[in-house]
Amino acid sequence: MTGPEITALALAWHEAGRKVAIATVVQAWGSAPRPVGSQMIIAADGALEGSVSGGCVEGAVVTEAHEAITEGKARLLEYGVSDGDAFAVGLACGGTIRVLVEPVGAVFPIEVLRDLVAHQARRVPVAYVVDLQGSARQLVAQEAQLPDRSGVRADGRTFVAVFHPPMRMVIVGAVHIAQPLVAMASLCGYAPIVIDPRAAFATMARFPQAQVHTEWPDDVLGEIGLDARTCVVALAHDPKIDDPALIAALRSDACYIGALGSRRTHDARKDRLAAAGLTASQIARVHGPVGLPLGGRKPAEIALSIMAQVTQAVSGL
Repeated sequence: MTGPEITALALAWHEAGRKVAIATVVQAWGSAPRPVGSQMIIAADGALEGSVSGGCVEGAVVTEAHEAITEGKARLLEYGVSDGDAFAVGLACGGTIRVLVEPVGAVFPIEVLRDLVAHQARRVPVAYVVDLQGSARQLVAQEAQLPDRSGVRADGRTFVAVFHPPMRMVIVGAVHIAQPLVAMASLCGYAPIVIDPRAAFATMARFPQAQVHTEWPDDVLGEIGLDARTCVVALAHDPKIDDPALIAALRSDACYIGALGSRRTHDARKDRLAAAGLTASQIARVHGPVGLPLGGRKPAEIALSIMAQVTQAVSGL
């Protein structure tokens, strides 16, 4: 589950009358399998979602969480090279993790959790700030938090969990390549959105993992908004569908823009974009032909090349 899904589910469980704790990785060293900020929610009735280690440490955390819920107090746990549970999940290579367990309501303020979920629903970045040695908890605007990642600050006691909006991949054109690309994007943590005015192609049966829209791309993009955590991939291979989407994307902060087609097709596309009023620097943002040159020709292979290029671009490489 993604971060927004975890926090929203924790709120839903609490409001349904279930006793819940949120476990968060606050520090990690060495070969720790899950990054700082990873979360798991644990209910007193035995339900759980998410992960803080990807393995057997979860069992130990669940036990501690049940006790924390009963006591109504936070717990700061540490698992390292000497722990049998840690050995079972690969921490024996020198990894250590610290996990903060906070019962919702008793420790994690419910109003703070509600505000956090509301910020995530609006795709507004925010940070949850915790005093690891005290009871202070608050949300602050992410712009005020540097560096731009979760972690314990220099004072050794202030933990900041950064909550960015989830990454999105907007795929324009419900073609055969889009099906494996949606699956890959989902596995990589992106929320996929498929847009194609050809309703026969854009169906939930073909894209069960995605939001599906059958309106024209520029209308949909104007409605959902494009930000710096959104990628746009134009696959329709039809200028009537692709071009309006590319124009909207190039006038936005989208972090990646790609378009399917040969070099000759892309040259013609650049001429059309220039005629539509886009500048040379804007047009240069389009990755075309889309994807890294891996040599594949099958739909899944082309989708893999696109996902690889998106990963490379988003990582800043």
